[in-house]
Amino acid sequence: MDNKYSMRSTRVTSSATREIMKVIERPEVISFAGGLPAPELFPIEEMKAACEAVLTESGEQALQYSTTEGYLPLRQEVVRRLEAIGIQTTAGNILMTTGSQQGLDLSGKLFLDEGDTIICESPTYLAAIQAFRVYNPNFVEVPMDEEGMLMDELEQALQAHPDAKFIYTIPDFQNPTGRTLSLERRKKMIALANRFDVLIIEDNPYGAVRFSGEALPPVKSLDTEGRVVYLSTFSKIFAPGLRLGWICADSAFVEKYVMFKQAADLHTDSFAQRITAKYIELFDLEAHIRDIRKVYLSRRQKMIDCIKAFFPEQVKHSAPEGGLFLWVELPESVDTQEIFEECLKHRVAFVPGRAFYPSRVKNNTFRLNYSNMPEEKIVEGMKRLGAVLKNSVNSGTAPVLDE
Repeated sequence: MDNKYSMRSTRVTSSATREIMKVIERPEVISFAGGLPAPELFPIEEMKAACEAVLTESGEQALQYSTTEGYLPLRQEVVRRLEAIGIQTTAGNILMTTGSQQGLDLSGKLFLDEGDTIICESPTYLAAIQAFRVYNPNFVEVPMDEEGMLMDELEQALQAHPDAKFIYTIPDFQNPTGRTLSLERRKKMIALANRFDVLIIEDNPYGAVRFSGEALPPVKSLDTEGRVVYLSTFSKIFAPGLRLGWICADSAFVEKYVMFKQAADLHTDSFAQRITAKYIELFDLEAHIRDIRKVYLSRRQKMIDCIKAFFPEQVKHSAPEGGLFLWVELPESVDTQEIFEECLKHRVAFVPGRAFYPSRVKNNTFRLNYSNMPEEKIVEGMKRLGAVLKNSVNSGTAPVLDE
């Protein structure tokens, strides 16, 4: 049979993390690769009670088709969560999605034509690259430092690409670097977006998982012109397997998003939405999030301590105040893809950095996840990784980022 695939299908690539996960499924491999929450923190017993309550009280409705916008009590809970961080909105501005990943895909469908320009941080979230690349856009990467995207560089990018469709940013504990955009730069980003009449896609799956430092207002909370589309999720603060995320946007945008979502899947899992709403009604979600923060802070610090103890001195690393990830930079002569292959022989894994750059190649970086592994495995895995790095990197000294 002749090839019947669309041109779009040739632009679809596998997620680097998902492909790595296939390689490292063996239990003896210590993985710092995936963005997985700690499974031992999932509220399993409480979820049993929530499931039983939903089935007892509204089983017929929970198992039936539902509205595209999402279960109203859960959207109202999202409104309460957003208002607590400074975003004034209504349930009518909320669309429940099948994870925040669907929010990225729907954003591509809604805003991108072939050849349109996306301005993003460099590096940026690999699954966002994957979602947007289907629409064959032009990625323009803006460098970062420890305070996030450089605003002078962003201004230059907007001047060079005045028809850019949107700025894509992960301002809190960015994936993959763990960096946070400063308040001054958030304000500047809004000012530039207003000046150049460009949208902002604010992707914030990690903001609630802040375990140190001062909380900063979302970019969306500074928006006075309705140009910021805000994406978030319950995956990092509750249970990723439920696949519950949301979009908060101007009502005109939400109306269009709803049409595209109807075409994609009609609605997000109504049972999962009702279970989550019931859990929030019966139990203390904020106490659960506090437990997550405490564990992740300890694991992050253990990983940093291990870097100091086991890695070559010239290795640079981030020290995030929240989220799930830590970023490592090696001398430019080192290829982390080669190091990854060697690490697999020693039963330890990470994500090589090249996957996080949509339009250029940078081979000397990699991402580590500290949320998923218990501390004893963090120590053992970092020992293995450090031994491989010391065989690959010449001795020397260099500053440590974010400390």
